[in-house]
Amino acid sequence: MQISNYLSLLGGLALFLYGMQMMSDGLEDAAGNKMKKILEKLTTNRFLGILVGAGITVAIQSSSATTVMVVGFVNSGMMTLRQAVWIIMGANIGTTVTGQLIALDVGMLAPLVAFLGVALIVFLKMPKVHHIGRIMAGLGILFIGMEMMSASMNPLRDAEWFVDIVKNFSNPLVGILVGALFTAIIQSSSASVGILQALAVSGVIGLPTAVYVLFGQNIGTCITALLASIGANKSAKRTTVIHLMFNISGTILFTLICMLTPFTAFMESITADPASQIANMHTVFNIVTTVLLIPFGNVMASLAVKILPDAGENMDEGELSLASLNAEYRIGGRTGLGATAVHIDLLRKEVENMVSLAGENVNLCYQVIIDKNTDLLPAIEQTEETIDSMNKEISQYISKILAGNHAGQNVASIEEYFLISGNVERIGDHAVNISDYIEVINRKSINFSVEAITEIKEMQLITKKAIDKVLNRDSDPAEWLSKIAAMEQLIDDMTKTYREDHLERMRKGLCSEEACVLFSELLIDFERIGDHVLNIAQSYSKIFINE
Repeated sequence: MQISNYLSLLGGLALFLYGMQMMSDGLEDAAGNKMKKILEKLTTNRFLGILVGAGITVAIQSSSATTVMVVGFVNSGMMTLRQAVWIIMGANIGTTVTGQLIALDVGMLAPLVAFLGVALIVFLKMPKVHHIGRIMAGLGILFIGMEMMSASMNPLRDAEWFVDIVKNFSNPLVGILVGALFTAIIQSSSASVGILQALAVSGVIGLPTAVYVLFGQNIGTCITALLASIGANKSAKRTTVIHLMFNISGTILFTLICMLTPFTAFMESITADPASQIANMHTVFNIVTTVLLIPFGNVMASLAVKILPDAGENMDEGELSLASLNAEYRIGGRTGLGATAVHIDLLRKEVENMVSLAGENVNLCYQVIIDKNTDLLPAIEQTEETIDSMNKEISQYISKILAGNHAGQNVASIEEYFLISGNVERIGDHAVNISDYIEVINRKSINFSVEAITEIKEMQLITKKAIDKVLNRDSDPAEWLSKIAAMEQLIDDMTKTYREDHLERMRKGLCSEEACVLFSELLIDFERIGDHVLNIAQSYSKIFINE
C-alpha cells in the first residue's frame, strides 16, 4: 500500500466528515429554533420519539450529531431524560441507512447530487433553498469521500501484515475493542461502518469476523456524546449513560447470538454482496435492540439516575447558564445540530430572570419611599449588580453567536433579546434612582402629603402589574401586546395627572417646593419605566412572530 493510498484514505475521511457537517449545518439553519417545538410535540409518545430520532439521523447521516443535540437539549432543560431515551433509540436505527446506501452503490450518483446542491447555493438566492442545497451538497460530498476511502483500501487485501491483523478480529473481544477504538478516534460510526464495508468488498474481511468489529463500532460512536457531556449537568451525563447502555446491551446480546447460533451464516445466505451483509447486520442489530429495549426505556432512565445520583438535582432540569456557555465559546465555540434552539431558549430564560429581578427592584424602590425604609437599600443594590452582570453576559453571548454566524434564520429574534436586555437594565437603573431619593428625603426631612403617598402606591401597583404582564403572556400575542400598550398609556396619563395634582397641592401649601421637585423627578422615572416595559413587550411580540 503506497503513501498515496494513505493520503487518499485521509482525504476521503475528511470529505466524509465535512459532508456530514454540511448536512448538519443545513438542517440546523433550516429548522433552527423550530427543532425544539418539533421535539416537544413528538417526543411525548415513545414511538414518535423513535421516528423523530431516526428521521433526523437519516437527514444528516450522523447518529453522533443527533445524540450530541439531545445531550445539549437535556443539559439546557429543554428536554427530559425520559424523552431523550426515545430519540437516542431512533438515532441508532437512523444511522444504519448510511450503510444501506453504500451497499446499494448510490455513490455513483454522489457527484450529481453534490453538483445539484452547489447549484442551489450558487445560482438561487432564497435562504430556504440554500439550506436544502447544503444538505444535498453535503450528502454528495459524503459519498464522494466514501468512494475515495473504498478505493484507497483495495491494496490492503494483498498486504499480508494487515490480513494477519484482521484474522485476530475473529476473537469477539478483540474485534469489539478494535471497532470501538477506531470509531471513537474518527467519531463517526457511519464512516467506520463504511470503511468496514469497503474492507469486506475488497475481500480482506468476512462477515463472521466483521460482525464483532461492527458491534464495537456501535459502542465507539458513544464517545462523541461523552465528549459533549463534559462540563454538562448530571442529566446530560445520564443521557450519555443511556446511549452507552443501549449499545453495550445490544453488543452483548448479538455477540452471544453470533457465537452460539448460526445467525451469522443466516445473514450471509440472504445476499452474496459483502457490503449488503454488513449493512443488513447493522440494521438488524439496531432495530432488534430498539424493539427489545422499548419496554425498558423508563427503566434505563431510572438506572442512569442511580448510576449518576445527585439528590440535589432534578433529573428534568438543566443547569446551563450564560456564564458557562460564554466560557465554552472562549475555548472553541458551541455549534451543531440544535445549537440555535439551545441558544434562544437559554437567552429567553436569562432575559425573563432579568425582567423578574428588575420587577422586584421596582417594587422595593417604591416601598423605600413609602415606608422610608432604608433597610431595603442593600438588597436593591445587590439585585442591581446582578442585573448589570446578567446584561453584560447576555451581550457577550449574543455577540459571540452573531459573530460566529451560528444564528441561522433566527438572527432577528436574537437581536430582539439584546434590545430587551438593554431595556431591562434601564428599568433597573430607574429603580435605583427612585430608591436613592430616600437619601435626600431623610437629609432634608421632606414629607410627602397623604395624597402624594397614595399616588406613589398607585405607581407601585401599576408598574408591578405591567412587569408581571410581560412575564405572563396570553395565548394571543396581539391581545397581550395591546393590554401592555394600554397600561403604558395609563402610566403616561397618570404621570400627567399626578404632576398637575402635585402642583395644585404646592399652590395650596400642602407640599413643600422641595417635595414637589423630588416628586416630579420620581414621576419621570415612573414614566420611563412604563416606556421600557412597552419596548420589551414590542420586542417579545416580534420574537413570537419569528417563531
